[in-house]
Amino acid sequence: MIIKFFVILFVLFAISRVVVRYRKNEISSRELFVWSVFWVVVLSATLWPKTTDIIAQAFGVGRGADFLIFVSIIVLFFLIFKIIVKVEKIERDITKIVRKVAIEEKNKDT
Repeated sequence: MIIKFFVILFVLFAISRVVVRYRKNEISSRELFVWSVFWVVVLSATLWPKTTDIIAQAFGVGRGADFLIFVSIIVLFFLIFKIIVKVEKIERDITKIVRKVAIEEKNKDT
């Protein structure tokens, strides 16, 4: 199966990128751990797809692929929520900073 080969290559590439970012101090050790676990799970599901069927049946889902799609959608919605919250906080912080700078500049002029 050629798709397995490409997935394995991509997972190895992704893990290497995570490690490089960690070494450059662009991500924390917690993020390194979370992403490494994620990519190892993807690799495991690729190498042993029947395992996902067993896990899916434990959760009452028929196929492992369906279970992975359900979990992926839930995780993506959660991540989108976190990103939206973070962006809104950044927007509020920027607004506060701009107001403060505008007030300081106004006071300088007078």
